[in-house]
Amino acid sequence: MSRHQRPRQSVLRPRRLAAPPLRFFLPLSVLVTLLALMVLRGMANNEVFHDEKVAVSVDKTTVPKSVLEGGPVVDSRGDKQDAPVSYTVPDKTVVLTFDDGPSTDWTPKILDVLAKEHIQADFFVTGSMTTRNPALIRRIVAEGHEIGVHTYTHPDLALHNNMRLGWELGETQLALAGVAGIHSSLFRPPYSSTADALDDWSWPVTKEVGKDGYLVAFIDKDTDDWKRPGVNAIVKAAMPDLAGQGEMILLHDAGGNRAQTLAALPIIIDKLKAEGYTFKTIGQALGAGSANTKVTGSTLWAGKAFVWATTFSVGLMPWLVVVLAVVGVLVFGRFALMLVLSLIHVRRTRKPGFSWGAPVTEPVSVIVPAYNEQECIANTLLSLAASDHPIEVIVVDDGSSDDTAALVEEMDLPMVRLIRQPNSGKPAALNTGVAAASYDLIVMMDGDTVFEPATVRELVQPFGDPRIGAVAGNAKVGNRDTLIGAWQHIEYVMGFNLDRRMYDVLDCMPTIPGAVGAFRREALHQVGGMSDDTLAEDTDVTMALHRAGWKIVYAENARAWTEAPGSMSQLWSQRYRWSYGTMQAMWKHRHAFFERGPGGRFGRIGLPFVALFMVFTPLLAPAIDIAMVYGVFFVDPYKSLLAWFAVLALQGFCAWWSFRLDREKAWYLITLPVQQVVYRVLMYMVLLQSWITALTGGRLRWQKLRRTGEVGLDVTTTEAVQS
Repeated sequence: MSRHQRPRQSVLRPRRLAAPPLRFFLPLSVLVTLLALMVLRGMANNEVFHDEKVAVSVDKTTVPKSVLEGGPVVDSRGDKQDAPVSYTVPDKTVVLTFDDGPSTDWTPKILDVLAKEHIQADFFVTGSMTTRNPALIRRIVAEGHEIGVHTYTHPDLALHNNMRLGWELGETQLALAGVAGIHSSLFRPPYSSTADALDDWSWPVTKEVGKDGYLVAFIDKDTDDWKRPGVNAIVKAAMPDLAGQGEMILLHDAGGNRAQTLAALPIIIDKLKAEGYTFKTIGQALGAGSANTKVTGSTLWAGKAFVWATTFSVGLMPWLVVVLAVVGVLVFGRFALMLVLSLIHVRRTRKPGFSWGAPVTEPVSVIVPAYNEQECIANTLLSLAASDHPIEVIVVDDGSSDDTAALVEEMDLPMVRLIRQPNSGKPAALNTGVAAASYDLIVMMDGDTVFEPATVRELVQPFGDPRIGAVAGNAKVGNRDTLIGAWQHIEYVMGFNLDRRMYDVLDCMPTIPGAVGAFRREALHQVGGMSDDTLAEDTDVTMALHRAGWKIVYAENARAWTEAPGSMSQLWSQRYRWSYGTMQAMWKHRHAFFERGPGGRFGRIGLPFVALFMVFTPLLAPAIDIAMVYGVFFVDPYKSLLAWFAVLALQGFCAWWSFRLDREKAWYLITLPVQQVVYRVLMYMVLLQSWITALTGGRLRWQKLRRTGEVGLDVTTTEAVQS
């Protein structure tokens, strides 16, 4: 073990994670906002918190006798909490009440009938219907009708606590304020009927709403019109039991087909008018004025904001469904394409007698850019010294402030040359190495990477085909025995190397990994060498080589072992740089889409693939998890979890297949479920911040990752034997 190595940490004992930095909060707030909007939309459509259970109780020990024997309006406000008062509808007076609306199908027709008869009534509306039909609420108010609160989602409040009760009333009042600028002091509990039906379960609800200043309106006559018993039955049920007796009649203007209600309403009015009845609202009948008062100030604006957010969420949902469908199609399509094309790649490259051309035996120049790599450089050079292919190694010390250069000199390896330069960045260091190289085939690797003895030989064999200008090697995670390392190991095998097989077959490889890549000197000179225009110089040069007409392939047996970031903050920094650099490279080479020849092929196939699968899909993929959370809590938990696990199973199969192709042990996949969620959210946050940086014109600087030297020669030999 090198003096710079440290023992690797067990996968069962992950390193402590630091508190998430402030940069996490904006992306997370977007996800939380998306979930909140979905909940608002579900509330508006009565999908969220919908509950049709009805309490059943026969005990009436706590209900005052005066309430059970009194009228349909119960007042337990203020000082009446201990001695509630009941009000009856005056003789020869009828109050028509309509529950569960408003609905676009039936409420306008009922309003037309009432307008024709010059009658004002009470409409007990739900908050969900209010937010969906604001114009009808405004019409009800404008035509002099009275509005009462019938909760937001229509649950039996006897089965819920006071917090749910307050929420149901408060949200409905917000909806009324936002839609019509009013507040209502009338309340009717869902599933209620006459006052004498109150029991020990429902009475506490009446008392509680009284504390909040509500009059509770029950009924005298229930027409059961929701059962659609027939027009005659509805009319008969609405008639008073005693001649001249005042009454409050229950009808419905929503909740189903109300054709019978609509047909019965004019008949009820005509019959009662013929008997000398007048029609009033509850406030008019009690001589108390309207129960609806105007709201102003912060209450009004809070209501408007609530209604706007609800309206926006309802309009957003169809687009979100489209996004989820598109993401789903892209994810499944990518999986299918990777599986098919990876199989084609394996059959082609592993076929007996396969070769790229004549064996490549000429010496190779290996360029190692190094900046503060004292923990890793010794292992890197020792691995190169064991190479079974003739090489020279050029270490370009890019202004290191540690002992990197001193360690290289101390090792005094005969095939190693050290070049020192002021700190100029990785692209400049690579170009310096290329300029000093003695041979026409150039291998580039990172200073924290370890090669197997056969890596260089395997990496340069594709140059037997003169059309090939560059080769991507097989980068593997060496420090995979930590939880974060295991996650990255899965990502490298599944997300990178399986992708490279697909891109190889499609002839549109987007990136030659900086950890293990090979180039023809001629190809590099043709595209101007490594550019510092982007933070992803490896992606940039790969795209430039495609546009110059060179073919780029993947050499699966050219394995390199790299030290992956050991903490979430380090992983964030690396992926932030990768994603931002990839966006820069895509923008730089966007004109390839319109070019002819090989460059145009990459532009019309490779660039869209990179955009879809490396930028847009990861940015949208967390919507799948948000939809799953929404479905579990508010829709159907079993179907939602089944769908989510089906996607996870497909990902698991693809991961197993990729591990099988790479001859890797599959036991690391036990962390796959958590890895998939963590990586989806992480890449979403990284990409969102990258988009913000790009759109605001920000500049992202190179960020040096802290290395530990964990990846040593023992990794390559052990894993090679396992393979």
